[in-house]
Parts: sequence; C-alpha cells; structure tokens
Amino acid sequence: MPHLPPAQGLGFQTRPSGGKSGRPAARSVHGVSEVSASWWWWSQAPLQLKNLPVNSFSLEFLTELIINLEKLENDKTFRGIIITSDCPKAFSAGVDLREICGKNPAHYTEYWKVLQDLWLRLYLSNLVLISAINGPCAAGGCLIPLTSDYRILADNPKCLIGLNETRLGISAPFWFKDPLVNIIGHRASEHALQLGLLFPPAEALQVGIVDKVVPKDQVQSTALSVMTQWLAIPDHARQLTKNMIRKPTADLLVKHRDTDIQNFVSFISRDSIQKSLQMYLAKLKQNKD
Repeated sequence: MPHLPPAQGLGFQTRPSGGKSGRPAARSVHGVSEVSASWWWWSQAPLQLKNLPVNSFSLEFLTELIINLEKLENDKTFRGIIITSDCPKAFSAGVDLREICGKNPAHYTEYWKVLQDLWLRLYLSNLVLISAINGPCAAGGCLIPLTSDYRILADNPKCLIGLNETRLGISAPFWFKDPLVNIIGHRASEHALQLGLLFPPAEALQVGIVDKVVPKDQVQSTALSVMTQWLAIPDHARQLTKNMIRKPTADLLVKHRDTDIQNFVSFISRDSIQKSLQMYLAKLKQNKD
C-alpha cells in the first residue's frame, strides 16, 4: 500500500526545511500499482500515478488512488494536489478494458461503483486539484483532468486528450459528459463526444478542454506557479464557491448511481460489446507483440 510522508514540522511555508532542494523527496512504492505523494511548498502534494505501462484504471489501482486521496484530504496540512504521471507512455489510458471484458456482472458492478467513487471524490474535493498532463490522456483517463480545477497539457503532438469512447463502440457515461459540457460548452461537447475526438495540444487549448499548454519540461513548474495563485485565495471562500458550482452536477450521479450501474452492466454484458472489446484487446496484444 502506498505511504504518505510524516507530518512533522511542515505547514504553510514558503521555505520548508528538508533536503538540499528545500523539499523532501517523494516516497515511492514498489509494485505494479503506485500512487506516490510528497510534501512541497505551500502545502501542495504532488501525486504521481504509476500503473505501467499506461496508467490504466485497474480495480486495484482505483482503490489505492481513492485511499490516498482520502488520506490527503483528511490531513488538513494539505491544501492542493498536483496530479501527474510517472509513466513515460501516458498520463492515463483510462478504463482497464480487462476489467470489463470476460468478467461476470458482479465484477462489472464493483468496478463501476469504484469508478463512480473516484469521480465523486475528485469532483467534490475541497482541495485545489491541478492536472499536470505530461502524456496522452484518452477516454476514461480524462476522468482526472475533467474533475480538476485546472488543466495543464504538455505541448507535444503525442499528448492527445479527449473522450474517444465511441471509437471503441461504447458511450461515455453522463457523468463524464456533464463536466465536459460545463468546461467546453454544449455544441463543442456534442461534436467531441459523438466523433470521439482526440485533441492535439493547440486544438485542446482552443476548444478549452485544457487551460494552458506549455513545453513538456515546464509542465511541473507551471503547475506550481498556478497552484500558488489558487492557494492565495482563502480556503473557506473558495471551497464554498466550488461546491456551489459543482454540487448540482454531482447530485445527478448521486441520485442515479444505482440506475447508472445497472445500465452499464447491462450494456457491457451484451455479446456484441464483449466481442468488440475482445477484438480490440487482441489487436492491442498483436501490436505489442
């Protein structure tokens, strides 16, 4: 299980002690699934995702991520999190298709519920969440950026971002659609969702799915700079405002959680959908080999 650094002697400070660099290093966790967090200036916690090769959302990985987010939120020293990837190939590829292919309805139910849990925890978080997107971010991988307060994308042609579920023969859930509409507008969302568009950096910035595009080696420093702006606002006022804006969208999922799970399980269990997923996974395996 991932560990968090101890909370001794750290708080809201511009020149924290510890290490030659003025900050303690992130603790890492050995294994396939990893979510590591470390202390940083101004009560920021860089949270690095590492589930090789592309940060796909396995059930184990989702569970560990939720646990770590809960720890960070319960520790009042933290006021913000910068979420980034420690996988060279991607920020996140989203849903692990192996979790929704060839399993039983009970497993699909558990998986979808945990995915909903993650979305709700992120979307309603009192912390400032900044996505430092340093790799491709497709389909379910957009869950993290779409629930963040600010999104920074690396200026690299390989760093595509978007909800491309329709290209896989499936549909993005309404709780992915709703924040996208809130961010980029109704018509742009219709276009993006139906065509399964993946936006390169310049187009992503133009449509508004990200807030800033910078060279890849400046993603982290830019995220730190942006975080200082957000943390300059009193937490109580910012949190109340965030909740006021986001709660109506979140309430739609809370109200319809069970129905959404039932609809997902019914859809994903169809023979035609399972065959499509099996073919896609086989193609991925063939390309890998």
